[in-house]
Amino acid sequence: MEVSAAFGVVIRRLRIAKGLTQEQLGFEAGLRRTFVSSLELGQKEPSLTTIFKLSSALKFDVAELLRLVEKELAQ
Repeated sequence: MEVSAAFGVVIRRLRIAKGLTQEQLGFEAGLRRTFVSSLELGQKEPSLTTIFKLSSALKFDVAELLRLVEKELAQ
């Protein structure tokens, strides 16, 4: 699995766990819903700024988010 795909899987899981739609997450993070969708599908790679925006919107620690991505890659 590629890093972008693993990131997408983790973001989707966290978003659903928080009960957010892609549109709601996008709004909270200052991103477009279509971009959130592309990230979740692994079609786009997030910038560092985007990672921080998503982490803040999900109220999730950036370091822990990246640990979850590493864990997803290891599976």
